[in-house]
Amino acid sequence: MTTHQQLSLAITLDDQATFENFYAPNGTPQHMATFLLQDEMRKFAFLSGSSGTGLSHLLQAICQVRVLGKNSEAIYLPLKELFSYSPRDVLDGLESSPMVCVDDFDIVANDNNWQLALFNLFNNCRDKGSRLVIASHQTVDQLNIELADLSSRLKSGVALHLPNFNDADQRRLLQYRCNRRGLYLSDDVAIFLLNRLPRDTHTLMSALDTLDEASLQEQRRLTMPFVKATLSV
Repeated sequence: MTTHQQLSLAITLDDQATFENFYAPNGTPQHMATFLLQDEMRKFAFLSGSSGTGLSHLLQAICQVRVLGKNSEAIYLPLKELFSYSPRDVLDGLESSPMVCVDDFDIVANDNNWQLALFNLFNNCRDKGSRLVIASHQTVDQLNIELADLSSRLKSGVALHLPNFNDADQRRLLQYRCNRRGLYLSDDVAIFLLNRLPRDTHTLMSALDTLDEASLQEQRRLTMPFVKATLSV
């Protein structure tokens, strides 16, 4: 938490949402880290991707690095949690932070009040020299943005699109995250999980949390019988 707004709204970061924990087939984290954390000349980026591709993870990873690694200020705003608030109450003054990360833009993209408030935030960040990253499940061209000046602003920076995961990518994601936890997940068990659980990333990572805890408590490997019994699948 880095601002009064975040404290009052109780916005917290997921400790697991780091660049090290992020998996993408095309090296996205490395490109993002280089651009967003090292290239100080470019002040704006627009990220897009389908649900489950890691948009929220990346935005929080940016904040984790800046706050914990560089001892610098960063703000993370998940608009799906803030849409019911007045946009001015949420966004006013945020340009005072050197890094502002706005998540779930597509949720508010059709709201005129939010469009105007985000347009003002963009201009204020530009004038202040602050960096702004906006993430959306749709590209700018796919969104119905009535405020033409805002649409133009959103196209003015770097546009990065996160690719959808195929079956092999999802299997590798599970194995990568298990490896980060010091666990071995075989191909057969990974495929079993993908066939028996919903494919959304949140559900899959929650299942890994459960397996990790149970494996530690019972000192068991992630065998097929153990996974079936632990998850009741």
